Amino acid sequence: MFDPKTLLDQLLGTQVPGTSGSLRDKAAGATKLAKDNPLATGAIAAVLLGTKTGRKLAGNAAVVGGLAAIAGLGYQAYRNYQQGKAPATATPDAPVNEPPVLAPPPVESGFEPEILSNDFVLVLVRAMIAAAKADGQIDEAERARIVDRAHAVGLGGEAEAFLASELASPTDLDALIGAAKTEEQKVELYTASRLAIEPDSRAERGYLDLLAGRLGLADALVDHIEATVSAHKA
Repeated sequence: MFDPKTLLDQLLGTQVPGTSGSLRDKAAGATKLAKDNPLATGAIAAVLLGTKTGRKLAGNAAVVGGLAAIAGLGYQAYRNYQQGKAPATATPDAPVNEPPVLAPPPVESGFEPEILSNDFVLVLVRAMIAAAKADGQIDEAERARIVDRAHAVGLGGEAEAFLASELASPTDLDALIGAAKTEEQKVELYTASRLAIEPDSRAERGYLDLLAGRLGLADALVDHIEATVSAHKA
């Protein structure tokens, strides 16, 4: 069985530390990085999902790992919502030496990455793939390219087969919704979905609105998640 947390990192990370240049260069560099230092691999939505996310995570959110980023952003949005604060705002004119800092969720907050089961991490992966498919732009050719990219960065046969199956299968929204049992998990599910895409089309925006409604998230809480994710994207 492949490690779903590693796969989540691969889907979410948009920067590959130590690599630059073409997609082929990034894939090769990421593979070497993984062999040299497995713990340093942040992974690679740019490799797996092309330019689907549109913008990259900024600051330490780009390198802490996919699950930690989801948990940290979800916690920050949820905390600010509960405290009645105004939604976070992006600061595009901030100095480049002051990137946004994402603090880890505190113990017993319900958002600690360590408490999530592998089963729910797979749900988060499925949620990201579902969001990426929401606008209908991932056709058979794009699915093949994604699997090829997964192979190029050495995800392993099981993970490649899982990705191929999920990309080809209809989204089971009922299963995604049903897997989120707590308020914290619902926030993380929406946060992961929002991180996977920039909702530039009506289909993507409609999907996220439907997801929020089915999860029962308050409009104000959704506004906080949207603003928090946007503030940590460059």
